Amino acid sequence: MRRFPVPSVRTRILAAILAVAAAGMFAAATTAYVVQRERTLASIDASLTDAVDDARFIAADSGETSLAGVLGQVVQRIRPGTNQTTLAIIDGAAALAPGGDVDFRLEDDTAFVARVTQETADGSVVLGTVSGPGQTVRYIAAPVSVTNDPGEGVFVAAFDLDAELGPVTDAWSTSLRVTLVALVVLGLVGWFVSGRLLRPIRSLREAAARITASDVSERIPVVGRDDVSELTQTVNDMLDRLEGALTGQRRLLDDIGHELKTPITIVRGHLELMDPDDPADVRATRSLAIDELDRMNGLVRDISALAELQRPMRLTRTPVDIAAFTEQVRTKAAALSGRHRWVSTETADVVVSVDAERLTQALLQLAANAASHGAERGTIEIGSATGPDVSGAPRLRLWVRDDGPGIGIEAQEHIFERFRRGGSGRGAAGSGLGLAIVLAIARAHDGTVTVDSAPGKGATFTIELPLPLASPSPEPALNQPSPETTESNQ
Repeated sequence: MRRFPVPSVRTRILAAILAVAAAGMFAAATTAYVVQRERTLASIDASLTDAVDDARFIAADSGETSLAGVLGQVVQRIRPGTNQTTLAIIDGAAALAPGGDVDFRLEDDTAFVARVTQETADGSVVLGTVSGPGQTVRYIAAPVSVTNDPGEGVFVAAFDLDAELGPVTDAWSTSLRVTLVALVVLGLVGWFVSGRLLRPIRSLREAAARITASDVSERIPVVGRDDVSELTQTVNDMLDRLEGALTGQRRLLDDIGHELKTPITIVRGHLELMDPDDPADVRATRSLAIDELDRMNGLVRDISALAELQRPMRLTRTPVDIAAFTEQVRTKAAALSGRHRWVSTETADVVVSVDAERLTQALLQLAANAASHGAERGTIEIGSATGPDVSGAPRLRLWVRDDGPGIGIEAQEHIFERFRRGGSGRGAAGSGLGLAIVLAIARAHDGTVTVDSAPGKGATFTIELPLPLASPSPEPALNQPSPETTESNQ
């Protein structure tokens, strides 16, 4: 089946505008024409009626005793105006007509004379319209009789209706021509303006056609500040998010391939070199393979957790007493290592709306890092405080501080990247995803995480969150541990 091309949005918008504009202009011009025509017709009828009244007054005041004399006085004294004439009929024949120049005459139109004579035979005044070749006449005919004169007379006053309505008709025709010109101009201007307004949408369509699953780097130029420009900006923001997601996926696949290749190579190499007839070699290889598989399992688990955090996170925010929360995290962290001294030297006395579970996960990850990479039997501090940032905005700070060997300046620049492990002195155990998870949780709270360290001076990891996040609540969401317990050694 043949399919006809679908008109573009630009064409449909312009067609709708032109259709509405044409209908409105035509309706306005036609309404004005009808109103003016009715007014003109009413004015003509009023003039004709006045002419009969004037004829009656003249007839009564003429002093003539014959029908011909009375009608002569009437025709002589009532001078026709523009597009107007008069006629006196006696005994069915045209008898008297105005002298001089008049716009048209009726005395030679025998059909008209016969019609008027017949219409007034019953003695009534007749107001009518008659159309002839090239002319339409609006007339009034009034019977005239004189005592002692047996003749039958009729006085006729008439207007050339076509000539009277000519200016109205010309005005209507002019309005239609102006309407046509206006529609042409409106169409040209509308085509140009709609093209400019819809250009970002065309660019959006063309860009969407060019974008592939592997390349979303193209952006649409934003011009203006209207709704279409805002749509363009929104699409560009969406493309930014898509590009970030695709970049993250590629990095994740690259990282997984890089990180899993080593344990797979190790297991395969030892299995290939293993002597199946040597029980000791089999046991050693089995133990090594299980250890590497456990490490791979932990790596996969961390990757899954990071992927879950990097998706739009739905936080369950509840009012949390930060002082009690800090103490609770310290109590939980103390179970991570019995070789360290866990302390809380400062806690923030404030109630803040946060996702306590996610924030606990982040702080315990920092605590696990401190236990793994800090001094062998050192002190680990978990604390919280409030204060302004560099711009003066109030902030909540939660930190974990150790007194270990510290982190080099170069390593600090990349420490929160995935699969990045601490440099010399910080160990190499772990998947390298823990700090990336902490960063994801902080960003989900519209916050940040920073590290302050130097070789030989320990490291302090600080999570900063904006304040206020909630109004104070009289009852904290977390159960406070014993207030006397501010330090623990396990």
